[in-house]
Amino acid sequence: MKARWSASTVVNELSKITGAILAGGLGTRLRSAVADRPKVLAPIRQRPFLAYLLDQLSAAGLRYVVLCTGYMGEQVQATFGESYRGLRLAYSQEPAPLGTGGALRQAQSLLKSDPVLVMNGDSYCDANLAALWNWHRDRRSLGTLLLAQVLNAERYGLVRVNEDGAVSQFNEKAADGPGLISAGIYLLSHRLIEGIPVGRAASLEREVFPTWVGHGLFAYPCEGRFLDIGTPQDYRRAELLFASGAI
Repeated sequence: MKARWSASTVVNELSKITGAILAGGLGTRLRSAVADRPKVLAPIRQRPFLAYLLDQLSAAGLRYVVLCTGYMGEQVQATFGESYRGLRLAYSQEPAPLGTGGALRQAQSLLKSDPVLVMNGDSYCDANLAALWNWHRDRRSLGTLLLAQVLNAERYGLVRVNEDGAVSQFNEKAADGPGLISAGIYLLSHRLIEGIPVGRAASLEREVFPTWVGHGLFAYPCEGRFLDIGTPQDYRRAELLFASGAI
């Protein structure tokens, strides 16, 4: 039987969780729309996109976040400094592009909790992070991926799960149509992070997670709206969604 946790208990536990935002992407496809800054600083309603991710973590009760920076990382640190809305910020600047996995592995010494709440810096999902935490803890998962339902999963690839919520398969090449995708939010144990190769580029999605299928990797499906800003078209869509109050 799953444990029942009070709201105050969950908030207290989340306050002890380290957040990590993967903010080092080159943003090559977005250059035609945002050329003078890293992708995470792309303005949405005159605010950096990264501010919306930090708002989400702050609202969930987190108090410490590591920003894994890369391309134009000095701009990120100059913009946000050492604190933001009750969050203490630390920085891990990659010397060369390390991918999502390599960047997280490099930052491990700054990650004070086990597990760590990890976010991709170029996507947003309107998810209940407390519910994600409960799901992860109830299953004693080594890693939990937040999944979102999208109308067209072809660009992202599908994640398939068993009845108990364990990840069973990643389909990198998805058919055109609706499906569950990784929303770029994860709860990851240090054991999983320590398995990422040191000192070289590695992808969480393509290299790390597939090796953990059948070994304690779970997925939590949510109903929140998902968006990313990886292309000029998606960037314009994100602006409209935030402006309309849909997110």
